[in-house]
Amino acid sequence: MSFLKKILGKIIINQPEEKETQDLVKLGDSLKNADLDYKFAHLFTHSGGFFNYCADEAEALHVLKQIANVELIESVFCWDKDLKNFLNAINISSTSELESFNDAAFITCEYLIAFDGRIMLSANNILHYQSSKLPEKIIIMANISQIVPNLNDAMAKMKRKPNIKNLTSISGNQSKLDAPNKTNTKLFLLLLED
Repeated sequence: MSFLKKILGKIIINQPEEKETQDLVKLGDSLKNADLDYKFAHLFTHSGGFFNYCADEAEALHVLKQIANVELIESVFCWDKDLKNFLNAINISSTSELESFNDAAFITCEYLIAFDGRIMLSANNILHYQSSKLPEKIIIMANISQIVPNLNDAMAKMKRKPNIKNLTSISGNQSKLDAPNKTNTKLFLLLLED
């Protein structure tokens, strides 16, 4: 009977995802007393994300340039004026609207959720686009002060912000809410000191 379960486990599509979720929960439990930034970094990278701590904007610019070179990024969806300055400094073209030829998206986020390593986004970060429509490479710039313990804390803080629309979250290599089958996304985080 256990032989049959092994074969069925390999055939059933959701089986690996359940195991990944269980592994993530176990890792989260083992880090429950850790600092929020440490816990977030471990869970984010465990889920497939690429974590980059940056002490200042100069270091963030250097890491961004490395990512662009390694990933062969030439055109980026970026509507945030401050982030566009980073792209201009390393001579990467950008569009304010999402285009089919964009190699990557360079965006901000609302919160970093330490409980499971997810990143909360809203229309403030990705305009009116669904996260599943973003390019396969997403680079997010955030500050340490955006790390919150769990989703409840993030939602409580979101309630204080006026006119927040289209909340979603992404984690590691896939969007958890609006693209559960998108598994080829590379998610890079540049985490800056405040």
